[in-house]
Amino acid sequence: MRRYRALTVAVVILTAMPAGAQLPAGPILPRVAPPANAAGPHRIVIPNRPDPVPIVLHVAPNGTDGDGSAARPFASLTRAQAAVRQHNGDHDVTVRIAAGTYRLATPLRFTADDGGQNGFTVRWEGAAGAYPMLSGGVLVGGWGLADRTRGIWVASIPRGSDPLQLSVDGRLAHRAAIEIPRAAVTFAPWGLTITDPAWRTLAQLPDQRRIAIEGMSWFTHRHAMVERIERDRIIMQQPGWRNNLVGYDTFARPVSAEVARMFLVNALAFLREPGQFYADPAAGRLYYKPRAGEAMDRVAVVLPRLDHLLSIAGSYDRPVRDLQFRGLDFRDTSWRQPAGPEGYASQQSGSYLSGELPDYPADPIRDCSWGCRPFEAVRNRFHQQPAAVQVAAASRIVFDDDRFAQLGQVALGIGNNADANAAGIGLGTSAIEVTRSRFTDLAGGAIMVGGVQPDAHHPARPEMGLRDILIRNNRISGVSRDYKEQSAILVTYASGTVIMNNDVSDAPYDGIDVGWGWGTNDPGGSAEYWRGQRGYYDAPGNRFYDTPTTLRDTVIVGNRVSRVKQWFPDGGAIYHLSADPGALIAGNYVSDIAGSGGIAIYLDEGSRYVTVRGNVVDRVGGVWLNLNTQDHIAPKRTAMDNRAIGNWYNSGRLQGNWTDYLNNVAEQNVAVAGDAWPEAARKVIAASGVQPEPWGP
Repeated sequence: MRRYRALTVAVVILTAMPAGAQLPAGPILPRVAPPANAAGPHRIVIPNRPDPVPIVLHVAPNGTDGDGSAARPFASLTRAQAAVRQHNGDHDVTVRIAAGTYRLATPLRFTADDGGQNGFTVRWEGAAGAYPMLSGGVLVGGWGLADRTRGIWVASIPRGSDPLQLSVDGRLAHRAAIEIPRAAVTFAPWGLTITDPAWRTLAQLPDQRRIAIEGMSWFTHRHAMVERIERDRIIMQQPGWRNNLVGYDTFARPVSAEVARMFLVNALAFLREPGQFYADPAAGRLYYKPRAGEAMDRVAVVLPRLDHLLSIAGSYDRPVRDLQFRGLDFRDTSWRQPAGPEGYASQQSGSYLSGELPDYPADPIRDCSWGCRPFEAVRNRFHQQPAAVQVAAASRIVFDDDRFAQLGQVALGIGNNADANAAGIGLGTSAIEVTRSRFTDLAGGAIMVGGVQPDAHHPARPEMGLRDILIRNNRISGVSRDYKEQSAILVTYASGTVIMNNDVSDAPYDGIDVGWGWGTNDPGGSAEYWRGQRGYYDAPGNRFYDTPTTLRDTVIVGNRVSRVKQWFPDGGAIYHLSADPGALIAGNYVSDIAGSGGIAIYLDEGSRYVTVRGNVVDRVGGVWLNLNTQDHIAPKRTAMDNRAIGNWYNSGRLQGNWTDYLNNVAEQNVAVAGDAWPEAARKVIAASGVQPEPWGP
């Protein structure tokens, strides 16, 4: 059955492409898990022998942990999980979850024993149309008015509770924060000196060790914690502060001082704006300033207590297989690492610097705010933010018609670093489907695929690689609210990824990002990183490779991307890094990318073998297609062998070194006046974004 469904996906890709388009070499379609009514792809079907009758287990909030029947449903998901293991070796098993909220005391952990065995399939699905909620939070009630003048309310919470996020009536609330002008301080390796006397009252604030400083400029959103404030000195916790001073676009030296902003976060004195909160863990008190129309005797306030909801991971020798999640609602987590000494030394799109940096420069602000050798030495060792739902060492996993909202980090992580999975294993994912789902109102990005360390781009064993990931027909909006540098969809290193017919909108950074490494791990490396200040290859562990990375055959087709890049000038609505043989960006509709620097489609450092064909770009402020060859100072030849053909645009300019010398070809691209799109372009627009499933729901 699945082969016909995959064929339909192929037909949709072909019809979404303009006439004459060429598909990339190699596989473009994932080998994905069977639909709910199909036999497993590896099951041997013997003629005249019926399949075992599928087993259906029931879970309900008012269950009694009986036998799991419809009449005596289980009350807990963990009880249902134990029952699944009794049947999944010789039956398809469905766990049908009734409407309601299931508050998890601990995250759910799925191992190889929890997936389908011997070709059978396990499905966890909500009752039709119910979308039962799996929540990592607890309700907060008993609100009383704390400060009538300021309109602040207060409620009791368990002592020690210190969340970074809060949900109020199904909307994320944010910690109390105020903006501080960068001109009011100067920067040092130990912290900041207050130079504007008006800000010296900060030294009078209580509980100073819980105050955070956040900064953002070109492509990073950095978080660091205060240690104490002494008169005009803000002394910061380490190593988080020091790590936030090195690299690129740092606290002290942002790429652009004109767009750089800085905020003080998490003090009761900062609670001034509606929709903000402050938690006092020592007193067990939660303060909140309601938005217009919120009545505190009627709102549902949820305090996250878990840092993730699900961890799905087997081993490379025995991965989790044939496991599906359908019609579920994942909510209410809070990843708390940024509130500790490590902070969040953001390096872009959910990766961050952690621990003590070897050979830390004596003057990081002078010597390492635009890269340096100690920083380049750890570029291949960045950590990744753990997702709320984590998948690694797994195959034929399906997320279909699910909802992800009010989560305190990236919603769904697929094959990320081992440090981003609670099971302690990363990578190793294949045939993963994410379809027909909604990702809204998230602290981080929606979907993060792949890792950023050496085993991600050159796996030590084949089973560690990522391949055949399908991201199709999802609606993504209002993401990356607290970690603004995270793209809505990120794929670092994977083979045969298809990102198709998604609707991505209203995000501070990029809509769809593919690739990692800036060309450093591609065959022959990158001239930009050879010598000089960067000196990437001089560092132990950073090597020249003569074999390609696992990034290849990426297809980005039929997506609708609009109103992204609302905060950062860097990046593109659709963005690409590094070599990707067979890559295709086709039939996408990109619109409303504001600002003079707004970029619709961006082929950044190291991009090679990418075809950009038949896309429509509408109302972009700066550049409709950008190619970064790193030739602006000296010839580097870091982006070559790319083609841009047959695209339509009504705004923006073509930018970059599109020359025969680099075998970068841009031709037959059509400038259009206003909305006078030709018929072929109108068909692309109509076919972009979420589409009806040809085979039904």
